[in-house]
Amino acid sequence: MKGWLIVNSFVKWDKFSEIYELLLNAAKKCSVLLEMKTSTDIFSSVCGGFEEYDLPDFAIFWDKDILLARRLENKGLRLFNPSESIELCDDKGQTAIVLSENGIRTPVTFLSPKAYPQFGCTDFAFLRKAEKSLGYPMVIKENRGSFGKQVYLAASPEEAEALISSFKEHPFIMQEYIKSSAGRDVRINVVGDRVVASMYRYNDNDFRSNITNGGSMKKYEATKEQEEIAVRACRALGLDFGGVDVLFGDDGPIICEVNSNPHFKTTMECTGVNMAEHIIGYIIDRCRS
Repeated sequence: MKGWLIVNSFVKWDKFSEIYELLLNAAKKCSVLLEMKTSTDIFSSVCGGFEEYDLPDFAIFWDKDILLARRLENKGLRLFNPSESIELCDDKGQTAIVLSENGIRTPVTFLSPKAYPQFGCTDFAFLRKAEKSLGYPMVIKENRGSFGKQVYLAASPEEAEALISSFKEHPFIMQEYIKSSAGRDVRINVVGDRVVASMYRYNDNDFRSNITNGGSMKKYEATKEQEEIAVRACRALGLDFGGVDVLFGDDGPIICEVNSNPHFKTTMECTGVNMAEHIIGYIIDRCRS
């Protein structure tokens, strides 16, 4: 069985390289020929359509280049995860819509109106409406961002307006602040509708729990409710595998975010579970079925 691990051409960071190595090693252990390809390695004109390449049996798409993913799918290459799922997870607004449509609990969320580069947000009437429901503090997130970056906590209308003005035309969401989960959440890694590992993350100095932002971690046994909502979120988004951030709500678990390309090395260090091995095993089963 032959596959490609498709990665970004320009991201040069050990945090990513370590994940690639774990996936390549897991494939090798299972006698799967997995070759890493950058988006430049398989660069082809739209009219050409990859005829110059010998497409493999499958590809693990560890990037967010949606146009490339879609073109490869149109040529019959089976992607894990599929392009539509990656796109939904890469846009926090789209994630919120899909989860809400599937009855999956998330913080109360408002989407920003569309803005244009030459204008930005010219008034804050929409913010006044969101304030009535969300109050302050209010979580404000740019639609795209990773590792807790582009996620802010506005304590007042003035802070919210300053943040929104700085975004210019970039879309964002405004969300309810879940006080009961301040600085803590659970990262649940899901592969093929099954939870393979869970990790408790916490930060006493920040409302965000991300390890990259200085958070800490410890092994955690997720509750049945937490596992069920994480699996439901991945299923709703069409993911083969994902990392789901679950908040501690007063009345039960709440989905914060869903990651289509989870950085699972910290979870492995915390729990001893190598998600790469589960991903490769799942792919083998799916390709043979």
